[in-house]
Amino acid sequence: MAYTEETRIGAILRNETAREILLRRIPDLSTQPPHIVSLIKSLSLEKYSLFKREELSSSNWLADTLAELSHVPSDPKVKQQEEPEIVPSADYEPESVPVGSASVHAPRQAERWGVFEIELRGPSHNNPFTDVSLGAEFRFGDRSVRMAGFYDGDGIYRIRFMPDAQGEWAFRTYSTARSLDGIEGVFRCVAPSAGNRGPVRVRNTYHFAYEDGTPYLPVGTTCYAWTHQGEQLEEQTLETLKASPFNKIRMCVFPKSYLFNTNEPVYYPFEGSLEEGWDYTRFNPAFFRHLENRIADLGRLGIEADLILFHPYDRWGFSEMSPAADDRYLRYIVARLSAYRNVWWSLANEYDLMWSKDADDWERFAKIVTENDPVRHLISNHNCFDFYDFSKPWVTHCSIQRIDVYKTSEATGEWREKWKKPVVIDECGYEGDIDQGWGNITGQEMTRRFWEGAVRGGYVGHGETYLNPEEVLWWSKGGKLTGTSPARIAFLRKIIEESPGGVLNPLPSDWDVPCAGILDEYYLYYFGFNQPRFRNFSRKPGIKYQVEVIDTWNMTIEKLPGSYEGEFHIELPGRQFMAVRMTRI
Repeated sequence: MAYTEETRIGAILRNETAREILLRRIPDLSTQPPHIVSLIKSLSLEKYSLFKREELSSSNWLADTLAELSHVPSDPKVKQQEEPEIVPSADYEPESVPVGSASVHAPRQAERWGVFEIELRGPSHNNPFTDVSLGAEFRFGDRSVRMAGFYDGDGIYRIRFMPDAQGEWAFRTYSTARSLDGIEGVFRCVAPSAGNRGPVRVRNTYHFAYEDGTPYLPVGTTCYAWTHQGEQLEEQTLETLKASPFNKIRMCVFPKSYLFNTNEPVYYPFEGSLEEGWDYTRFNPAFFRHLENRIADLGRLGIEADLILFHPYDRWGFSEMSPAADDRYLRYIVARLSAYRNVWWSLANEYDLMWSKDADDWERFAKIVTENDPVRHLISNHNCFDFYDFSKPWVTHCSIQRIDVYKTSEATGEWREKWKKPVVIDECGYEGDIDQGWGNITGQEMTRRFWEGAVRGGYVGHGETYLNPEEVLWWSKGGKLTGTSPARIAFLRKIIEESPGGVLNPLPSDWDVPCAGILDEYYLYYFGFNQPRFRNFSRKPGIKYQVEVIDTWNMTIEKLPGSYEGEFHIELPGRQFMAVRMTRI
């Protein structure tokens, strides 16, 4: 290939000859930790030269590097990574095997929005992960829904389906394996159990609700690699979540290699090893069983699993698989997990740092996920430097990492207007004390960002990065929460839930203080880091309000005596992080 200033360093490193040139021209590249290498790989030659211009040996570094690379021949090994798609075998089993002869187990009933699972015991020769195609058609009256199945190892195949209507359903399997094909059955879908409100949907353009209509207020946190830490720490994480205000958690499928994340995971997603290589055609069922069990644990706590399908912080090679391997993985994980009502899909964490994926890849990934997910779970794509195009029709909500160091939630209104979708600021920074600017804001600042986003009609996510001797930081490994913001976030959550309709919508506001609520009915003003001693308000004459002064940090609500209407004056304590709530009498 011809290298230009726009070529990403990761693409250059794939060619052995070009790699030698870059390692010579970037001497410290081979000694950098994996997360720094991931960042460097995502940069184009031009961006790298600008980023490192004070450290580079020559002012002509870019031109000299391109001159050397211009003589590099094509590398046949690079082409080998472009493996063809594996087509399931039409003659996987001989004609002597009776159609539909596999043993089958399926329950006679399942609750609405629960997991109905068909278990089949069938053939295991060759590679069932790629050689066998399996699925079932589910029928309810005139409706028909197709759901792919998957191989779960040891001759066991499963088809999982989430019924969304009460009554009698029928199914019939289809497969390239004769013994798995044409198996029929029926089951009854009964009323959902307590706490089962169905999957979360977008409601009223900017907000969310469960399928049964109950409002859902996403109060999220981040624990990227919590399912890769072993039984003891994972159970502690679940206990912490149980006592927390959080009802959504961002978490990675693949293990993570990053600051304070150097341990090996308990399970790997594919057969093989880092030393001998991975067989991307053979999944490790134990890895995925563990993941789905943890998703079920979250579901029992009423917590949505915002599942990150790809991420760049990787020392195992999972972020740089071939397109065919990427697609195969996506079809497999959607088949395994889409029946769980508490799943959200996040195509990536920091998609724009993944040098081996381009815009077409992300659109292809979205197509695979949405076409294979009959539940239609929420789906988005999270950024580092550049927002994804949230106007794409498959994107259900905006999953945002702040791109300005200081201005974060204050831009919520702009993003709502731009994309006309719910704004979820999944990464506004983390409460903590590490050396990185994204991980050392105070609990007060985290709380302020939550409030600033809320009164502008958005939703802000939490994370925590406090140092400890064990290097168990919540944002990645889970464990215990030690910060000061979760209690204040719980206080805010209660205030929003008490608002009319259980949501906040922005109202036209004064230039210096944002306001949310319903015109002539309900107002919630937030003063943030300002500290006024009083505020004059002007409301429509003839409408009386009960006024409360809220200290969002000390978590107190002072109900002022009497009622207020028209032009009135409210005394305030001259402290930061105050709010005023007005409710029509």
